[in-house]
Amino acid sequence: MVQTSRRLFVAVLLFTLCVFAIPPLLAATGTSATGGPNWTSLLPPLIAIGLAILLREVIGSLLLGILVGAFLLTSGSPGEALLLLPTDLFLNALANPGHAAIVLFSLMLGAMVGVLARSGGMAGIVRALQKMTRGRRGGMIVTWLMGLIIFFDDYANTLLVGNTMRPYADRLKLSRAKLAYIVDATSAPIASIAVISTWVGFEIGLIEEATSHLPNVQDGYLIFLQSIPFTAYSIFTLILVGAVAWWQRDFGPMLNTEKLALDGNDPSAEESGKTMESAEAGKYGVLLALVPVGLVILTTFAGLYLSGRAGAGPDAALFEILGAADSAQVLLAASFFGMVSAAILAVYPGRLKVQAVSDALIDGVKAMMPAMVILLLAWSLGDITDRLGTAEYVIDAVSGNLAPAMLPMVVFLIAAVIAFSTGTSWGVMAILIPIAIPLAYEMASLGGHAGDPVHGVFYGTVGAVLAGATFGDHCSPISDTTILSSMASGCKHIEHVRTQIPYALLAAGVSIVFGYLPSGLGFSPWIGLVLGAALIVFLPKLLMKPVEG
Repeated sequence: MVQTSRRLFVAVLLFTLCVFAIPPLLAATGTSATGGPNWTSLLPPLIAIGLAILLREVIGSLLLGILVGAFLLTSGSPGEALLLLPTDLFLNALANPGHAAIVLFSLMLGAMVGVLARSGGMAGIVRALQKMTRGRRGGMIVTWLMGLIIFFDDYANTLLVGNTMRPYADRLKLSRAKLAYIVDATSAPIASIAVISTWVGFEIGLIEEATSHLPNVQDGYLIFLQSIPFTAYSIFTLILVGAVAWWQRDFGPMLNTEKLALDGNDPSAEESGKTMESAEAGKYGVLLALVPVGLVILTTFAGLYLSGRAGAGPDAALFEILGAADSAQVLLAASFFGMVSAAILAVYPGRLKVQAVSDALIDGVKAMMPAMVILLLAWSLGDITDRLGTAEYVIDAVSGNLAPAMLPMVVFLIAAVIAFSTGTSWGVMAILIPIAIPLAYEMASLGGHAGDPVHGVFYGTVGAVLAGATFGDHCSPISDTTILSSMASGCKHIEHVRTQIPYALLAAGVSIVFGYLPSGLGFSPWIGLVLGAALIVFLPKLLMKPVEG
């Protein structure tokens, strides 16, 4: 009660400061929303992210950040700023077709999970996994492998792995924070570098556009393939997850959370994310879950192929077909089929009555609602940072005379800062790739390395944009994949963020030392990857502490 009162007091105090401090601040500095990007464009994301981490409360922090942004957009007018929130920002966030598709996809998948929990399907999966694996190590490794297998889409990866493995993780007394970390760290990192995924077409399209006026360059797909060894952060993150699972060691806030979860008191468990009431798993219990989940996976992959084939043509390459697919429509169809099949399988054998299935569907949707609110606010904040030109300001502030050898590392850090501030990796790629690739080409040309597939300035910069955007998005509390990972894992959102950041920083540090600095100096990326991977594998054993004991 005291803690809640303190948080309320801080929120009211900050709201008052926003109302009375921002108008004179704008007047004193001579800045406005129409005068071009300036330092005030950093205030909304910094306030939202900083308060969320400090107070461990997400919704109120996001609201304050959005309010500050609304003040900036309206030149400090309190009335206009308050009116802007529901009539413009929130409405636009929901009216965006892509955002609406994510909401519907998440709600229908949540409804499917609600039915699977009530029918005993999830209990069947837990029993099957218990026979296949032993202990916490086996559970974490299976979760990691599932994240690697569902490589073709980060949203499908996050929601399927998190919801499927949550009851099993609870049986093993793994904290929800650890489950959310494994889920999050194997979603965007694998989708961003997989040679076939919903990300590839977007990335290749940006690369081809940025290189269309450059002489003597390969096509976009070959450049993407050549850049994969330079996406050190994504690669090291995937390796780190497996190493942490194998050694069963942790550090930072995650260590304390895991110890408490092992004692049956998980501080990261979200109340709305508790495993729903489940029937006892019978003879066909596992099929009640495997059929709908498998249908979602197969429908997603087949739908991406058929949708992309219709747009790209039958003679297009597979990556072109997936890149041309309407992933939002495909995911909606897949989640709908999964929900309907779960309901039919629960009713048809007489396992559940129709009313019980209806209640389970509603329970599943209810479990998703807190995350949907956070997503709405995060999208609104992203809209504000876009209007204020936050990304452009960051680029202008750090750009200048750079030595070619430093370009991959600097680009990686810039991409990370922008993605962290805006909560979007795709947006960062769209902003930075058209700027960074021509710049890297010119710097490589000055050194006589343009088009050289082993030189790290050009390909290292391409990889740095992709991996840096993933790193910043991975850490950001306002990232949609971070939010969805918390939701699917039943983890308190800010607990997921604060426990995950140390691991992300560790992977980023190793990627800078063994990836982006050496690549800028012209060393082969494979040497850095081998050395960095060896270090990542043994770092948990050397630096982290066992959860037990």
